[in-house]
Amino acid sequence: MAWYNWVIPIVTLIIGLAGGFFGGTYYLRKQVENMQMDDKQLQAMARSMGVNLNQKQLKQMSRNMKNMKMPKKFGK
Repeated sequence: MAWYNWVIPIVTLIIGLAGGFFGGTYYLRKQVENMQMDDKQLQAMARSMGVNLNQKQLKQMSRNMKNMKMPKKFGK
């Protein structure tokens, strides 16, 4: 019965890692879906990437971020 001392912790670790991964991806997906950015934040983000947006591009980027949907499954 000494094998219980090895099997139960390993199975518990695997279940915990899998549950943590799926719970984390679910939480992150919900956070990204609910993310709201105003024009100043979008402009600052674009400037940090080295891009200077004009008003038309800024409005288009804002509209695209509002309409963005996260895929339900990876790999699709």
